[in-house]
Amino acid sequence: MDFFEVVNERHSMRAFASQAVEEEKLQKILEVANQAPSAGNMQGYEIYLVKREAHRKSLVRAALNQEFIAEAPLTLVFCANPARSAARYAQRGVRLYSLQDATIACTYAMLAATALGLSTVWVGAFEEQAVREAVGIPPELIPVAMLPIGYAGKKPRITPRRALNDLVHHV
Repeated sequence: MDFFEVVNERHSMRAFASQAVEEEKLQKILEVANQAPSAGNMQGYEIYLVKREAHRKSLVRAALNQEFIAEAPLTLVFCANPARSAARYAQRGVRLYSLQDATIACTYAMLAATALGLSTVWVGAFEEQAVREAVGIPPELIPVAMLPIGYAGKKPRITPRRALNDLVHHV
């Protein structure tokens, strides 16, 4: 797929088939996430790869019982690492850049998964401490987003987007 096809094909999926994600596809997704731009190239984020069913079920509970997380064969948990960004950018790195870095990396992973014929959904509704406990994330990291990845279990629901004239403000 070219880039614009990838963007048009990406839709949030909350139903996953039981088919495993091939290791070479997973590796490619992780490599693309690693290529994401970051403030000062500090890569102020960490990625937790969650495959074990017990851990995925713990993530379901941490994410307010969003069952589809356990359906997906794997979930990537993107965490801000404020200390990495603070080393160069002080408090702005802590408050903003590390969060941006984590979200950009997650977006790259999401688009890479789509390009490889996989489906994802961005999960931001969760209890941070419960996510930390579910997968062993240390307290100095901030869970920012979870990205369940797998093969679609159904046809995605296409949602409308805002009109550009409502979204773009010319100055």
